[in-house]
Amino acid sequence: MNPSPVPEIKQTEQQRRVVVAIDGTSGSGKSTLAKTIARTHGFLHVDTGAMYRTVTWHCLRRGVDCADAAAVVGALRELRTAFQVRDGSVIMLADGVDPGLAIRDEAVNQNVSLVARIPEVRARMVAEQRDMPARFGSLVMEGRDIGSVVFPDTPFKVHVDANLAERARRRAQDGFSDQVSHRDQLDSTRKASPLVISPGAFVVDTTLNTPEQTAATVLAELKRRGL
Repeated sequence: MNPSPVPEIKQTEQQRRVVVAIDGTSGSGKSTLAKTIARTHGFLHVDTGAMYRTVTWHCLRRGVDCADAAAVVGALRELRTAFQVRDGSVIMLADGVDPGLAIRDEAVNQNVSLVARIPEVRARMVAEQRDMPARFGSLVMEGRDIGSVVFPDTPFKVHVDANLAERARRRAQDGFSDQVSHRDQLDSTRKASPLVISPGAFVVDTTLNTPEQTAATVLAELKRRGL
């Protein structure tokens, strides 16, 4: 009797799971781009920055000083995470709660880079992110270290940037008052998974582009790479 074909079917399904890695600086337009690619290809969208914001929100809610790495790690150990698919995106819950727009509050915005640079926080979030294709299928995942650390083997890597003045203008337009240059420094100089241009990434400067122009350019490149 022939052996069961089930293992081969599972392997084929695993091989069909695709990850498009979108990395870039704050205000570069990577979120808009990632969502457009996800809609175009019927993939789910994952904003890993929102995951770090949710951890930050969790810490602030408990009165934790986000500059105190040991205190943040202690709060992280008590955090129960879960994930839901909503409106085409994978959302992280904290202790069963979806913080929603609260993760965009100014307090979170001012502290998220402090939390995100802690190695134990990154290790936990990276582990969650690496598990997502097996749980949810093909993804467009955006962040700072997706192509360099989380999924370094994906052929579909994009690095998005724009000049500092344009990124600051976009952030202000979205209602944020953070210093973009300060966030750049924190993200690029942290010891754990710093923001870098991943080897093999397609680099796109969005300074003078409309979101539609950027999406068209990147979609064409991803198609050329076999997506």
